[in-house]
Amino acid sequence: MPQLAYVNGQILPLASATLHVEDRGTQFGDAIYEVCAVLNGQILDWQPHLVRLRRNLAELGITLATADGPLGLQARRLIARNGHRECLLYIQISRGTARRDHAFPQGAPANLVMTVRRFDFAQRVRQLGSGIKVITRADDRWGRVDIKTTGLLPNVLAKQAAREAGAFEAWLVAGSEVREGSSTNAWIVKDGRIITHPTGTHILPGIARDSLIRMAREAQMVVEERAFTLAEARDADEAFLTSTTALILPVVAINGEAVAGGKPGPVTHRLAELVWNEVARQTGWRA
Repeated sequence: MPQLAYVNGQILPLASATLHVEDRGTQFGDAIYEVCAVLNGQILDWQPHLVRLRRNLAELGITLATADGPLGLQARRLIARNGHRECLLYIQISRGTARRDHAFPQGAPANLVMTVRRFDFAQRVRQLGSGIKVITRADDRWGRVDIKTTGLLPNVLAKQAAREAGAFEAWLVAGSEVREGSSTNAWIVKDGRIITHPTGTHILPGIARDSLIRMAREAQMVVEERAFTLAEARDADEAFLTSTTALILPVVAINGEAVAGGKPGPVTHRLAELVWNEVARQTGWRA
């Protein structure tokens, strides 16, 4: 089945889906995006993604004429037309197309693009048993990483460094403080306490992050939203990361040094049970 994309109200073959060269997302990174997990044909955490999308549009002063209801209908239509049951839905909204100028254009409607691609979520279940490795890099991103913009060059370079090092992810460090991964949120466990960086302008408020905090607290587990250092991470009882595409994965090594013997721990295992039970509740998907 040929792949299809959505561009400004039209569903058309991916190979011919284009925007004008002067789209401000292309010229300036003047755009926001969301990535949603689709399992069993159902979008996971759709409402939180919508809330974050609207918040980010407001932060940048971008107006999207499409209301939430029609946006959801078009997203689900695109997923169905592509015939995927397990995939990632990508949504990108730029300020529009206009003559290249730094100042905002007058009267240019926002450009809305959506694509889908197959994704093997079962691989994440398999990785729970082995865990993954991370490296660290200096956090040299701009000061508002809480806004999910398409200006991701530092993240791209960090992810590439991780790949070249044979690692899954790069954790971004400012001074001695671990903030988050290039495309994930970072966590450690110490003495039964689950620790992750607080929200603010230094990290992206991840949908998977927020969902995990809620579920952990409902399960009477202790969650601390505070900064932690790289030394604390190396000395942690467990470490893990979360994101829409990773869901939850144990971290068993940081910069080549094993975390807690190099094996996934019981707290991460319990949290993974909560995560995958929530996936099943929302979508009916089970490995």
